[in-house]
Amino acid sequence: MSAIALTIAGSDSGGGAGIQADLKTFSALGVYGASVITAVTAQNTKGVTAVADLAPEIVTAQIDAVLSDLDVAAVKIGMVSRQETIAAIAGGLRRFGKQAVVDPVMVATSGDRLLRPDAVAALVDELLPLALVATPNLPEAALLTGRSIAEDETEIARQAEVILKTGARSVLVKGGHRQGSEAIDLFFDGNRIVRLPADRIETINDHGTGCTLSAAIAAGLALGRPLVDAVRDAKAYLHAALSAANALSVGEGRGPVHHFHRWW
Repeated sequence: MSAIALTIAGSDSGGGAGIQADLKTFSALGVYGASVITAVTAQNTKGVTAVADLAPEIVTAQIDAVLSDLDVAAVKIGMVSRQETIAAIAGGLRRFGKQAVVDPVMVATSGDRLLRPDAVAALVDELLPLALVATPNLPEAALLTGRSIAEDETEIARQAEVILKTGARSVLVKGGHRQGSEAIDLFFDGNRIVRLPADRIETINDHGTGCTLSAAIAAGLALGRPLVDAVRDAKAYLHAALSAANALSVGEGRGPVHHFHRWW
């Protein structure tokens, strides 16, 4: 029986992030991928030029169609820009008794803001309590907690504790925005801190890194991996995909990571 994961996120017309990156990640890791599209974006490697949100009723209908039929073992939530969409997703997950990997996509790699300010509170109140793990980067963790961007691991730990108080079962704070020769992510579950370092890769082809990491975690969970192991495996997969990213040469801006680096 195939392991199945569901991504609930926005569509990236350039193919490097969002639904497209998630489905590529699931496939690369041996998991069947289903999708619920929350928004359609017009974007490429240079940036986002337009966003059209789908009606909450359509989001609800997609969730009900997938979860009423497919035996979904893991759910990943990415771009949700509107309060109404968040409510629809939270209602669907509660209806089917699902928790999720929640990637609070607020700002694209290009710097474009993707989450409306009035939706931040809804994300904190409705989605984070359903998070098996939340995966904010440093700017996102700061926005979620109302604090300044963390400059050291002590402050990262403080912000993770604040996020845990929302009801999230665990938090992976991604440290790629910090300076240094290593990109250090920190995992917290209220009982332990797991430090996940990796050598920093110098490349401009890093579009979709957050989507890919959270999707890889969901893939690992769908395959039955314990959460911390799924996080470790996802970090290793993303590191390899970033290492091979320059081989793709896609677009004129910030290109995507190479999801299928193991094959071509």
